[in-house]
Order: sequence, then structure tokens, then C-alpha cells
Amino acid sequence: MLTDKFFIIAKVGHESTLWILIILSILSVAFIIERYMALSQALRKSDLMKKEISDTLKNNSIKDIDELSRDKESIEGRALSYGLRHVKEHGANGLEEIFNAYAQVERPDLEKRLNFLATVGSNAPFIGLLGTVFGIMDAFRSLAEQSEIQTVLLGISQALIATATGLLVAIPAVIFYNFFQKRVKRIMQNLDGTKELCVAYAKTYKGQS
Repeated sequence: MLTDKFFIIAKVGHESTLWILIILSILSVAFIIERYMALSQALRKSDLMKKEISDTLKNNSIKDIDELSRDKESIEGRALSYGLRHVKEHGANGLEEIFNAYAQVERPDLEKRLNFLATVGSNAPFIGLLGTVFGIMDAFRSLAEQSEIQTVLLGISQALIATATGLLVAIPAVIFYNFFQKRVKRIMQNLDGTKELCVAYAKTYKGQS
């Protein structure tokens, strides 16, 4: 019968879901460590450039932007380099579009692997719940065959491990996904500040031409 086939699936499904969750957990930890290191470095450089841009504005030394554009290690420095080249060749027209396009190019690199964390965070509990359902099905089938309540209780307690594992995998993934998204947003905000500086420079450059 079709139901018998489902019970066969349930017998192996509980352990299979646990292995899936373990694999997802290993990948999540690896991606969290990689993104933490990459975004920490990018944000550190971005905040440093933000401070230098702020000092440039406070000192009213817009021309120092040429020096800032030589910093190829930061996202803002590279953006300034492209922006200045555009200003010198084409003026202020289309400058904001250049920065917006640059942000769209850089953002996927910053958000790399974050979709995986979001997917794990939203689906790991369901995978764990599926494993629990499989475990309970197997436990009740054992009760029907052996008529021992201890078997059912043991089976249910083992089945709940899948749900707990799913939550343990999902919670860190969600926490770090939100944490990393905030860092990406902060870098993008710093890039917007760089754009405003470059626009101011373009107006000054136009006046000097």
C-alpha cells in the first residue's frame, strides 16, 4: 500500500534530516566566519574613508578629493576614482548614475552568501519539523508492532531532536544575516556620502574650467 511506502520513508527520513541539518550547520558556520572577516575589513576601510571625507568637508578642502581617490583598497576610494575620471571627461552630467551603477556592482559582492543564510534561517526549522514527524511516525509504527509504550516515548524523544536541531541551525543564521545586512547598509550609506562629495567636487571643477 501507499501508506506502507510512507512508513519506509519515515524510517530513514528522521536520520536523513538530521544529516541535512548538520551539513547546513557546517556550511552556515563557514559562511558566517567568511562574511564576518570580509565585511569587517570592508567596513573598517569604509569608516576610515568616511572620516577622511568628513575632515575634507570640515576643512573646506574639496581639492583633497584627488588624494582620497588614490585609495584603491576601499569601495569609496575606487568610486571616487571612477567619479573623478567621469567629471574630468564628461563633467557633472551622469555622475550620480555612475555612482548608482557602481553601488549595484559592488553590493552583490558584499551580500555574497547572505541569501544562503536567509534560506537556512527560514527553512531549517521546517526541515527539523519534518524529521520530527518522520520520527513520530516510526515510533507509533513500532508501538503497533511491539505494543511497548517505552518504545513510543523513546522514539518521540528522539524525534524531537530534529526540531531542536533545526532551531539551533536556524537561529544563528538569522541573527548573523541581520547583522551582516546592517553592515552592508552602513557601507552603502558611506558610499552615498562619497557620492555627495564627488558631486560637490564636480561643481567646483566646473567653476574652475
